[in-house]
Amino acid sequence: MPTDASNSLESASVPTPEREDENNPRHVAIIMDGNGRWAQKRFMPRAIGHQAGVKAVRKIVEYCANQKIEVLTLFAFSSENWRRPEEEVSLLMKLFLATLQREINKLDRNNIRLRFIGDRSKFSDKLQAKMAEGETQTKDNNALTLVIAANYGGRWDMCQAFQTVAKKIATGELVSQDVTEQLINQYLSTADLPEPDLFIRTGGEQRVSNFLLWQLAYTELYFTETLWPDFDQNSLEDAIKSFKSRQRRFGHTGEQLLAKTSILK
Repeated sequence: MPTDASNSLESASVPTPEREDENNPRHVAIIMDGNGRWAQKRFMPRAIGHQAGVKAVRKIVEYCANQKIEVLTLFAFSSENWRRPEEEVSLLMKLFLATLQREINKLDRNNIRLRFIGDRSKFSDKLQAKMAEGETQTKDNNALTLVIAANYGGRWDMCQAFQTVAKKIATGELVSQDVTEQLINQYLSTADLPEPDLFIRTGGEQRVSNFLLWQLAYTELYFTETLWPDFDQNSLEDAIKSFKSRQRRFGHTGEQLLAKTSILK
């Protein structure tokens, strides 16, 4: 989220919806991995790593807003993360709430829309209320949509979409022949957003870990050894540079794309 004081979005002008670079990805999705290992390497408690991770979030949000990337989705807490030690989960929930309390107004002043995806029912009433407050306060902003995936899982997302479709079939609103990829997409938690163009995972692991499983079908994947607290604007620039060097064919041949490009010119 935006940085404090001198290293803050508050000192920058409010971004406009026009994109800085049409070759930039419209939607960047990130698994922010490595907070705990970052702290352990420094002989610090894991809690310090999570706090450092919040600072990294601010830098990346600032960069995306300045570059006029449309959507940034961050995997903050997965549905599997409840398996972590109770003390760490409790600390993460407190940090989540404190960060929202501190950052919502800054996001709003910088024309950033805040969205949450995931099952909120396991969070405290206070945290759920703050999440709803942030979404309501920033709902009309359009410089950047910041999506926080909290208690989220890709399988959960697909299941709740399938359940909705099944109920509509049961009530006669739909028949089985109506079920298409486009229909299912309408009931996913990201239905109003473009699919991710670029997926990044920090921390050295090379898997998607139940994140946006449906939405990542044609996303370019980028893995880095950099631990999340060390991931900064330069790191994101490297990932975007890699993205721009790739040819996204979506089932076509490279020759077809080159021919299309020649026609457009």
